[in-house]
Amino acid sequence: MTDILIIGSGPAGLTAAIYALRAEKSVMILEKGAFGGQVTFSPKIENFPGSVSISGNEFADALVSQVIEAGGDFAVAEVTGLQKTEKGFLVHTTDTDYQARAVIIASGARHRPLGLPREEDLCGNGVSYCAVCDGAFYKNQKVAVVGGGNSALQETLLLSELCEKVTVIQNLPEFTGEEKLLNQCRQKDNVELIPGYTVRELLGSDALTGIRIKAVDSADEQVIDCAGLFVAIGLQPQNEAFAELAEVDAMGYLVTDDSCRTGTPGLFAAGDCRQKKIRQITTACADGTVAALEALAYLRQTEDDA
Repeated sequence: MTDILIIGSGPAGLTAAIYALRAEKSVMILEKGAFGGQVTFSPKIENFPGSVSISGNEFADALVSQVIEAGGDFAVAEVTGLQKTEKGFLVHTTDTDYQARAVIIASGARHRPLGLPREEDLCGNGVSYCAVCDGAFYKNQKVAVVGGGNSALQETLLLSELCEKVTVIQNLPEFTGEEKLLNQCRQKDNVELIPGYTVRELLGSDALTGIRIKAVDSADEQVIDCAGLFVAIGLQPQNEAFAELAEVDAMGYLVTDDSCRTGTPGLFAAGDCRQKKIRQITTACADGTVAALEALAYLRQTEDDA
């Protein structure tokens, strides 16, 4: 029986683990993918207090090391369901079951696809969701990026150092990323920004050869030659396994109060997986702090009631 089990090892989950461990509680962190979460895909973080610039991998490695040093336990497992029990929770995974007195869901979110025909077939053959992972495969070639937020602009800057040309398509009339990142992109001679267009078709048979884009407010269409398409249009939550015990909104995000509490006592949610307006590393860490402290208060209350 673990005191607090945390589902997900991104900034929210790892921050929660640090606080729980410092309170001398036993902590188990379950992760189905890479330890560190989506932040590991970020080539450069420049908006986290105390670090002028740090890579996502460095940031994640430091957090994981801190949790290990404090005595946290990790396991690679995909959670398939949660069950409320008399003593707490039974956490079902693809490998085994875990018992915990309290659970913090910090499962994050995965990259959102375009939803176009053949997108899945071309994944790895021209379509990618991570410039850090796949950018080197397109050195000295033409590529395109879909999206206009910080993630898309960061991907663009990374690709601009490797590729012959980077074309950025955004469906809104203006790009929504930070002005500093946008200005850096504008200063690149091999970057072209095209707002107000959507990707309508992926071209090429066995591998991507280009994309067809269409204007949002007119019938204008263009074909852009590119060997790679990097999709950075946001994230979607992964909360299907928790829906029986925690309410989700229309977009699939977990519904909590300001204290990261779900409707089930002892079950908390932190980070990108929960319903919130701002999703940044700083807000994920803040969620992890709040969820851990609330989980500790819940454990104290259950001990007092016993």
